[in-house]
Amino acid sequence: MSNDIEFKLFAPQNQKAALLGSFSEWQEIPLQKDERGYFYTSIELKEGIYQYKFRVQSKSSSNKSNEWVEINDPYVTEIDYKTGNGLVRIKNGKKIVDEYVWQHDAKPLPSNEQLVIYELLVSDFCSDTDAPEKQGKYQNAIEKLDYLHELGINAIELMPVNEAPGEYNWGYTPSYFFAPQPNYGATADLKRFIDECHARGIRVILDQVYNHSSEEHPLLHIDRDYWYYRDRHHPNANPKDYWGPEFNYEYKDENLGIRPAWQFIDDVVRFWIHEYHIDGIRYDALKQLDNYDFLYWITQKAKEYAGSKPFYNIGENIPETPKLVTPNGPMDGCWHDSFYHCLQAHLLGETFDLEQLKEVLDPTRQNYPQGVTSVVNYLCNHDHDRLFAELGDRGIFEAAAFERVKLGVAILMTASGVPMIWMGEEFGEYTHKTSSTQQCRVEWPLVKNDLNHNLLEYYKGLIALRTQNPALRTSNIEFFHENLENHVFGYVRWNDEGSRVVVIANFSDRYLGNYCIPNCPANGNWHEWTKDYNTQSANGQLKVDLGAWEAQIFIWH
Repeated sequence: MSNDIEFKLFAPQNQKAALLGSFSEWQEIPLQKDERGYFYTSIELKEGIYQYKFRVQSKSSSNKSNEWVEINDPYVTEIDYKTGNGLVRIKNGKKIVDEYVWQHDAKPLPSNEQLVIYELLVSDFCSDTDAPEKQGKYQNAIEKLDYLHELGINAIELMPVNEAPGEYNWGYTPSYFFAPQPNYGATADLKRFIDECHARGIRVILDQVYNHSSEEHPLLHIDRDYWYYRDRHHPNANPKDYWGPEFNYEYKDENLGIRPAWQFIDDVVRFWIHEYHIDGIRYDALKQLDNYDFLYWITQKAKEYAGSKPFYNIGENIPETPKLVTPNGPMDGCWHDSFYHCLQAHLLGETFDLEQLKEVLDPTRQNYPQGVTSVVNYLCNHDHDRLFAELGDRGIFEAAAFERVKLGVAILMTASGVPMIWMGEEFGEYTHKTSSTQQCRVEWPLVKNDLNHNLLEYYKGLIALRTQNPALRTSNIEFFHENLENHVFGYVRWNDEGSRVVVIANFSDRYLGNYCIPNCPANGNWHEWTKDYNTQSANGQLKVDLGAWEAQIFIWH
């Protein structure tokens, strides 16, 4: 049975357009145009999968005036990997993305305050050097979800999964904003991955790029000046910070009363939330995007589309700025790059600046607002080398390296902010950062080594503390002990209901036996979390045997 299926293309300033596809044996079907700027037609199609494209008389400055160009649908939801053509699926008389049926939408998910995020790149996270057919697929990522659940994380931040140029690409130059990267698997595979995350109480945050696109994007060839800046948005900026044609969020079509770039990205956000059930967005390159009016509007729209479920809008602005997350700012949280740089310098032994440490552990000192979700802290991410790589570059290996990393994660999991882990760091992955087009697989066999396995267990314990102790879901932090000579300091986290967590950190090579900590926040019984022993404080003093490059964490009970 055939049904009328509508095809449309928004190109308000273009004169003519046509549709062609496997359903017409690639013969052109002329399109009509309405007063809102849409070219359209309806054709009878049976159920099935069809390839298609549009032809349009281009208005772009990069083409000759009214030159006919062949493009994919800017709203295409799937690309045929072999031909590069768009795909459309017809089922029950309608266009569909796929036939996946969601199973776990009713599963309760953690709030933003409870999150511990795990950042991963599908192609590198799931690679198996002994089984090439398993490399970088959603189905193989699903096989790792029980591991991540046991690790204790409750959110995954996926680096971009949209279609981008090349065989291997991080995805930060999107070619198609609605079509997932086919190398990773089918659209239903991605949905199943997200659904299986939800089954385990794990939220999925999607890394999205709304500043720019690749040169392949169809809108560029329809009418570049309608959606994009003709030239660079920031002509005096570092050329390294230009990654492709930049969307023009300032331009308004007065005839139609719309802002074209706003409308397009609004459609993108709604699609991913409704079609793929994502639980948050990490917004890339906001320094370059540089339009707070748009950002405030789009983040509110995202929460509207998400409905009653928790949703986290995270901004990446390098260098960072608290303006993103002020009460009138657009974001719920932002990447806290100063935390990374400060902890990196201290763990490498390059400095000891207690005031700087206080600033990054308590972001209100950097003018961030109260609230644990204002910043996302990390020891490394896809843009930075792992701590083990930096330590190795300085000749620090084996046990000496592991003790410093453990100190780092103890600070990460107890500082004010949402902690984030970069794939593999939890068991000592040590490879250096690569370019966005060079594969760097996670070395899973490392987990079998004693030091690496011990580190993994250490991460599990601290993640459990972070997710279970309510004091760490507040932004309350007070520094009550300072010993500049020995590079030791102490701080307490608490909530109004009486939960307390005390952290004593030693950023030196010195072992400090029977070390006395005055001004302990409370007298009585404490439980040390990392070594699992009980102790008592009396007369405002707590005594501890503190190893070199070690933090001990005491829970009030």
